[in-house]
Amino acid sequence: MIVSPKILSVIVPLFNEEDSIDHFLQVIIPILESIASKYTILWNILAVDDGSTDHTAQKIRRWVQQNPHVQGLVLSRNFGKEAALTAGLAHADADAVIVIDVDMQDPPSIMEEMVRHWLDGADMVVGVRSARENDTRSKRLTSNLYYKLYNKIAQRPIPANAGDFRLMSRSVVSAVLQLHERNRFMKGIFSWVGFKTEYVYFERAERQHGSTKWNYWKLFNFGIDGLTSFSTLPLRIWTYVGLLISMFAFSYGIWIIFRTLFFGEVVKGFPTIMVTILFLGGLQLFSFGILGEYIGRLYQEVKKRPLYIIKEKINME
Repeated sequence: MIVSPKILSVIVPLFNEEDSIDHFLQVIIPILESIASKYTILWNILAVDDGSTDHTAQKIRRWVQQNPHVQGLVLSRNFGKEAALTAGLAHADADAVIVIDVDMQDPPSIMEEMVRHWLDGADMVVGVRSARENDTRSKRLTSNLYYKLYNKIAQRPIPANAGDFRLMSRSVVSAVLQLHERNRFMKGIFSWVGFKTEYVYFERAERQHGSTKWNYWKLFNFGIDGLTSFSTLPLRIWTYVGLLISMFAFSYGIWIIFRTLFFGEVVKGFPTIMVTILFLGGLQLFSFGILGEYIGRLYQEVKKRPLYIIKEKINME
């Protein structure tokens, strides 16, 4: 009986990365060739162009002509990294996939260790940053606080300092693709599906080419997506807050009645009234904002628009 070799696909989402893709492929291709030779597997690289406005798509076409192992998927516009990653997973025809960024901060050299864990039976192998000295202090602080908050309120925790860099078996990929929500927080989705997981630790390097497309505002909104996608606790909190305030207001009302009956009516001061009104009004507006976040996500879900639109497939016959 002839056993077909396993296939490994490396998915790399790209957005305006014409300055980074050449160096990335020059580094990763020899590593994949070494892995393929050592473990007798087939491989390919699926580059997903997320609507770049530079020459990223042209660079992909040029590499496809040079190396048949390179494939390209060009989206019609920028749908965001989570959608581009989902598109790559949906079109990767492989027994396992590795998701990696083009910035080389996640070292391709540890992919061999990931493959070894996979061949030994692991369904998911997660790359975890053991050191982030190249990140700013504020970024490290906010990242640590976010992971702690997320793991406190989410149904399934995610490992701290773990990004999208990971290997997933076909079983995991199929499970991930069963989740069709539009607001996708992939780290949470990867954790939610379960399966046997191993961890590989590495030191995060500096970005070597190009510039990051993330800023603090985008990261803040991305963090809100993560919290609201996998927890209803922000909604439940306002039930507790409302109950607490109601109990306080009821107790205060009893006190006013008691004082009026026994000591006579006292005219309240204007500052006290204004502080109370502003406090309760601000609290209500904030709670409406939380409700709006969830209602907005419901609105996006019920429209059932596609997560992405494919403009072109390159070398994917």
